[in-house]
Amino acid sequence: MAYVDGFVLAVPKDKLDDYKAMARLGAEVWMEHGALSYVECIGDDVPYGELTSFPRAVQAKEDEIVIFSWITYKDRASRDEINAKVMSDERLKAGMANMPFDGKRMIYGGFESFLEG
Repeated sequence: MAYVDGFVLAVPKDKLDDYKAMARLGAEVWMEHGALSYVECIGDDVPYGELTSFPRAVQAKEDEIVIFSWITYKDRASRDEINAKVMSDERLKAGMANMPFDGKRMIYGGFESFLEG
């Protein structure tokens, strides 16, 4: 079963094009280094919940949009190897300095798949 890195973050609406450019570069780099897939999604139906919700989780403001993304790998060992290569890739270093979102509010984690349909 695949290993998945998942991400939820809030991007200012006026920086969405910058984020999309960064995501396209990220997809290119991760896939080049061996990721199985790289997916970026823009929140379309993500209501602000009473207790929990995607917007609450990332403290999204009125002028921000929620992004949900994930990267898949063959397994955890492959993920660790690929991410080490990605983090040392010069193409991403410049982009990391000018991220179009507040990285402190990004939620991320690694997940081991147990079911795929």
